[in-house]
Amino acid sequence: MSQTTIHRSVRCTGIGLHSGKQVDMVLRPAAEDTGILFALRDGSGSTFLTPAPSLVVETSLATVLGDGRETVATVEHLLATINGMGIDNIHIEVSGKEVPIMDGSAASFVYLLKQAGVRRLSKPRKVMAIKKALDFEQDGKYIKARPYDGLRLDYTIEFAHPRIGRQHLSMEITPENFSQHLAKARTFGFLKEVDYLHANGLALGGSLDNAVVLDEYNILNAEGLRFEDEFVRHKMLDFVGDIATFGARLQGSFEVFASGHALNNAFLRHLDENRDLYLEERVQSAPVAKEAPSRERLQPVPAMA
Repeated sequence: MSQTTIHRSVRCTGIGLHSGKQVDMVLRPAAEDTGILFALRDGSGSTFLTPAPSLVVETSLATVLGDGRETVATVEHLLATINGMGIDNIHIEVSGKEVPIMDGSAASFVYLLKQAGVRRLSKPRKVMAIKKALDFEQDGKYIKARPYDGLRLDYTIEFAHPRIGRQHLSMEITPENFSQHLAKARTFGFLKEVDYLHANGLALGGSLDNAVVLDEYNILNAEGLRFEDEFVRHKMLDFVGDIATFGARLQGSFEVFASGHALNNAFLRHLDENRDLYLEERVQSAPVAKEAPSRERLQPVPAMA
């Protein structure tokens, strides 16, 4: 299977989750073997940054990349789209130190990439494939990686909230499945956390326009949910984006329980440090087969008193 890039440049403008200010972004085609390359623009020029697990410098509110001089925040939804839609090489120009949050999902970025189009390049696509089972666990949360010809996720979340509870979803990650079943799922948070963040000058761009917000019992968004299990779908979307920070396309089957940005990055750092043991480079010869998602809604976890 050949490497890909986009046909033409596309631009978008939106609000930054952290700053609450307008940020601009341009996606441009890139040559074979470029990978994902950020150009972080400021008044004096540009700093170039290629994602790697060691360059993830913050995971509390979003995934933030940095090289000690410049940072770019909230990259996970864009990276999920690039990874999920099968784009291997792309230049990302960002002004404002963060990727725009848009509506809190990846739907706008899917639209942008479809407007840009996909172009096949001459070199074959190489992947880093899981070759040996790896179980990574911290504080009862875990990521289990197994060999698999493609990218498959089996994801479970558990929140002590009556509108979330325990949700499970299994899916083969293909461009079709990503755009249809994951891209529209929005980030979510709890009102008590949002109030705290705003009071401390954080997440100034966060609102009901770009997140699902819950109080103790209900969802505050007037339009409700886009999927009954939107919460687990968004966590899966985040995982697809976070593994794109590995710096190479990962191939394998991943069983994930209650993970977030911090555990995702800790797992990727461990995998990177032990790549000779767990990974091998392969040429991807053909597209993976399509598979519809399999979901399971388990019993809700009682709300905390």
